Amino acid sequence: MSDYAKALGARLRAIRTQQGLSLHGVEEKSHGRWKAVVVGSYERGDRAVTVQRLSELAEFYGVPVGELLPEGSTVAPLEQSPRIVLDLERLSQVPKEQGGPLARYAATIQSQRGDYNGRVLSIRYEDLRSLAVIYDTSPSKLTEQLVSWGVLTPEQGQEAGISESA
Repeated sequence: MSDYAKALGARLRAIRTQQGLSLHGVEEKSHGRWKAVVVGSYERGDRAVTVQRLSELAEFYGVPVGELLPEGSTVAPLEQSPRIVLDLERLSQVPKEQGGPLARYAATIQSQRGDYNGRVLSIRYEDLRSLAVIYDTSPSKLTEQLVSWGVLTPEQGQEAGISESA
């Protein structure tokens, strides 16, 4: 197995895990288009992936093809974004005039993902930036507000605030 195949496989695995998908989850989400055993063999570098299939996999993951290529970027930027987990139970206790926009945003994400566990919801840092625009504030001020509502833990608030300058 070549070093390039290993590096490509590591990129594929990093993208998949960042999206919270297991190999089986990829197969389920793609309705069988992407078999777990095939994606796993790409990730291990045991199987060569064609340019066409790599392009299709990038589209499935919703990332530019260059993000999958080892020399296109490094894994570090993907892992620098803090994990932001909203406590949906606490959000439901926030008065609607304050938490309404966030609740609607969260409901939209849940609908798109088909994720209705109702307790927590993971969002990207970019989502926090979008929410800050909706709330007409900065990401750091919104983060402070979410911590004060109990929707984010103080630790997550610190991580999100640190990455704002990134």
